[in-house]
Amino acid sequence: MYPSPLSHIFKEFPFSYFPDSAADPNISLVTADSRKVTAGALFVAMSGGSADGHKYIPMAVSNGAAAVVGEQELSGLAVPYIRVENSRQSLAYLSAAFYGYPARKLTMLGVTGTDGKTTTCNILYQILLAAGYKTGMISTVNAVIGNEVLDTGFHVTTPEAPEVQGYLTKMVEAGLTHVVLETTSHGWAQYRSDACEFDIGIVTNVTHEHLDYHGSYENYLAAKSRLFTSLKDTLGKPQGSIRLGVLNRDDSSYEKLLCQIETPLASYGLTSDADVRAENIVQSMEGIRFTACGEGFRFEVSAHLYGLYNVSNCLAALTAGLLGLKIEPEAITRGIANLSGVPGRMEQIDLAQAFTAIVDFAHTPNALKVSLETARQMLQNSAVEGAESAGRVIVIFGSAGLRDKQKRRMMAEVSSELADISILTAEDPRTESLEGILEEMAAGARGRGGVEGQTFWRIRDRGQAIRLALKMARPGDLVIACGKGHEQSMCFGVTEYAWDDRTAMRAALSEYLGLAGPKMPYLPTQDQL
Repeated sequence: MYPSPLSHIFKEFPFSYFPDSAADPNISLVTADSRKVTAGALFVAMSGGSADGHKYIPMAVSNGAAAVVGEQELSGLAVPYIRVENSRQSLAYLSAAFYGYPARKLTMLGVTGTDGKTTTCNILYQILLAAGYKTGMISTVNAVIGNEVLDTGFHVTTPEAPEVQGYLTKMVEAGLTHVVLETTSHGWAQYRSDACEFDIGIVTNVTHEHLDYHGSYENYLAAKSRLFTSLKDTLGKPQGSIRLGVLNRDDSSYEKLLCQIETPLASYGLTSDADVRAENIVQSMEGIRFTACGEGFRFEVSAHLYGLYNVSNCLAALTAGLLGLKIEPEAITRGIANLSGVPGRMEQIDLAQAFTAIVDFAHTPNALKVSLETARQMLQNSAVEGAESAGRVIVIFGSAGLRDKQKRRMMAEVSSELADISILTAEDPRTESLEGILEEMAAGARGRGGVEGQTFWRIRDRGQAIRLALKMARPGDLVIACGKGHEQSMCFGVTEYAWDDRTAMRAALSEYLGLAGPKMPYLPTQDQL
């Protein structure tokens, strides 16, 4: 347990390593950030990314590093240097060793996928709580450790390995027994989730996303599959050695992931060949209801969530709880019912306006598709009896700069087909031209028959885009702002500006209704209105 001698941290290191010294200093911290180095730290120099960590070794040593790990051949350092083959992967195992391998003391449930990860994590978390398990959760929104909720950052995927292992250690120290951990493709590709020793792995879906980083769908899927291939390497645990892969039978990734799993597996879905199925699905403005069924069980489920995709998310969590942890159906149904919603996921903003206003995180073509389909279903469910038609769907969304460019056209195509009005706007343009991004999106809209000024608009400022949507809305319509959800900032250039779509929607609604309310958050595009 930390602080630990350097030799102890390397005692169970699973890869080759080459120390230049027999010195064995005590290590008080493991980090790959030279700015965080303090006296006694082990600094891990990582290659790749925007900077080469080996360049910062002198800074780390001057800041008090007791030893350094890296990939390059180096000599002459004033502290011990250990060469490894892969610094990023080593960081995960060295962090776990430093903290005494906390995952070995916990039952670890990992969730991955393109869309629905955070919602599935929250559903599963509530199921475990309802079953009486002392449970923690690490998601891209926050880390929950007992009554403590820690922000995991503005635009994070899976936190870096030292942070993940630190959170797990806090959970062990707090007496928790189970952890639900949201894992991303970036996290797996960069080894941040290694050494977490998962007992159960769950996938929601694998659709078009992050191809700018991974290069191809096959590479993207391979990163996701590491959750399932890692299950076989998890050591036996004193609290029980559960192993289960949970796959989405309805998703195109099913057959490909099936070949990767060497442990027991279970499938869920809306089709009859899934191990856990949903039947008798009912959607309403209050949420979803369905019958969960499979071999030897059949029970009713109600959730304060919307859309068929959330039926799938419920099934994913339900399958892990029922078939993996053997949780009783009564606790599962109570846990799902206890979840009142997930921040920024189909979250309604209600100031008594005559139409529905929603903020959602949908930022991929598939997520936007299912969100707009759900919006349409909600309008149909709420349509006044005798009305000629349900209200209109008005969507506000953008597409991020320095990310997968194919999404821009694809998302605009989706909105042109499924929304009545699309307002294209900023979403983290970063150092790219916002005008260029919007033109790529507009081209996608035009390619599906969209007419600028009639079915779609380009509004650079996101706050102004929301205002325009509210101005256009008629009684019975549904306005949905997609792409940011729970996130707390938006990036222009290299600067993160404080931004929350929910605050922006409340501000715009307050202005629209003439009520006191929050001020519209500032973005630099406001200076050009």
